[in-house]
Formats: sequence, structure tokens, C-alpha cells
Amino acid sequence: MSAVGAGASAPRWRTWVALAGGVLIVSTAAILIREAQAAGVPSLAIAAWRLVGAALLLAPFVLALRRAELAALPARDHWLGMASGLFLALHFATWIASLEYTSVASSVALVTTNPIWIALFSFLVLRERLPVARVIAVAVAIAGSLIVLVDDGSSAATHAPRPALGNALAIGGALAVCGYLLIGRRLRAHVSLLAYVGIVYAVAGAALIVAALASGVPLWGYSAGAWILLAALALGPQLLGHGAVNYALKEVSPTVIALAVLGEPIGAALLAWLLMGEGIGPVKLCGLALLLAGIFLAARSESRAPAPA
Repeated sequence: MSAVGAGASAPRWRTWVALAGGVLIVSTAAILIREAQAAGVPSLAIAAWRLVGAALLLAPFVLALRRAELAALPARDHWLGMASGLFLALHFATWIASLEYTSVASSVALVTTNPIWIALFSFLVLRERLPVARVIAVAVAIAGSLIVLVDDGSSAATHAPRPALGNALAIGGALAVCGYLLIGRRLRAHVSLLAYVGIVYAVAGAALIVAALASGVPLWGYSAGAWILLAALALGPQLLGHGAVNYALKEVSPTVIALAVLGEPIGAALLAWLLMGEGIGPVKLCGLALLLAGIFLAARSESRAPAPA
């Protein structure tokens, strides 16, 4: 295996560079969202324009380069792409709303707990026997989550006005992203990145626009600064950041993706501290450390599990 030539290893290096760069860019999302909320843009509108903006920017390239591929895809793949888009829409609708009510550090850490939920789903629903390492991981993550939740509940900080609601919404976003990642892994095995995100972003954006209109959320009438923030969110974290993660999905497993995106809560918490003064006390810091350690151990144990026959 060590004798693989340089030409064969180059694509693998590009995958890791893309994944690292994508995580760095995605880490700015919570800050941009907070600023857009402060500028008067409702959370559901932020989610809608984030996906619609990305879909519109991609549309000319998708139609020019991948029209034939999309037309040749079987109906099953189109349905799977639509399901992935709906999971993505639900993820952003819940997670972005969570930032109205809880701290950036808590929101972004809790929304990355998908390996924990996958492990619990395997045990409770699929009746799979969990390895000891994964049981320990789940216990560590739950302990960290409880510390974060208790600390948030006792906080009267302005950046966490309703932490219980915000944290619940962030966990809802984590549950939704499980479906998005698992379906994406399956489709990216044989569907190009551009065709895949073309379907997913369009479906997610359309679903969020419908949800906003149905709930009476205004989709326009914002300031110029708010539109700049929404454009930055669509181009940066969504197109470049998530695009890089989707690119990596073809080469690496959802488990590795889950491990990599653990860099997002760390980066987002640092940016929130530097730019918004959202400090993290020692109690929450301990809880966040346990939570991220549990997520890491869960994803690591999953990656070592034998593949099904």
C-alpha cells in the first residue's frame, strides 16, 4: 500500500485539503447568521436565502455541465436527492433558529452530535449491539451535554435568552443532518458533486421558501448590509464550505466527515469570543470538551466497525 505512486495519491491530498478548507469556512457561518439576525432578518428567511442563493449561483454551471447526467439519473436517485434536500432544509431551519436562543458555542457543538444519534438509533431501533467503546463515547457525550445544558440553564447572558429551546433546536438540526450525510454518501458514490448539490440545494431552498411563505415570514425588505451578509453566507459557508465537504464525501466516509466537522464548533466558539465577546466559563468549557470527546470517540469507533457483508 505504501508504494502507491504520486499520481494516484494526489486526488487523496486534494480531498483532505478541500475538507480542511471547507471546515474553516463553515466555522464562520454562525457569526454571519448572528449578524443577519441582528440586522432584522428572520431565521427562516436566513435559511431560505442561504440555500436559494447557493442554488442560483450554481444553476448556470449545473445546466451547462451536468444537464445530461441529471437527465440520465434513474428516478430513484432523484427521489433520494430530494430527500437529502429536505433533510438539509430541516437542518438549517432548526439550527439557524437555535442561534436566536442559545450561545454560539452550545449551538454549534450540539448540532455536530450526529454520530451519537446514529449510535443510539442503531441500538434502540436496529437492535444492534454497541461496542464497549461506543457505549463509553455515548456516555461521555451525554455527560458533556448535560453539563452544557445545566450551565446554559443557569445563565442569564443576553446571548442565551432561552437556552433550553435553542439547545433543543440545535439537537434537532443534528438529527436532520444524519439523514443528509447518509443519503449524500450513497449518492456521491456515483453522482458528480455538481449534479448532487444542484438537486439538493434547489430542493432545500424551495422547501424553505415555501415554509417561510406559509408561516408569514417576510423574505425581502431588508437593508443593504443584511443582503450582503446573506450573500456572504450563500457563497462562503454554503457554496465553498459545504461544497468542499460534499466533494470529500465521495472519498471518505460520513464518520470521517463527522470527525472533521468537530473543528467547526471550536472555530465558531473562538470567533464568537473574539468578535462578539461570548466568553466560555470553566463549567461550560468542561462540558464542551466532554461533548466533543464523546463525538470523536463515537465516530472513531464507528469507523473501526467491520463493514456489513
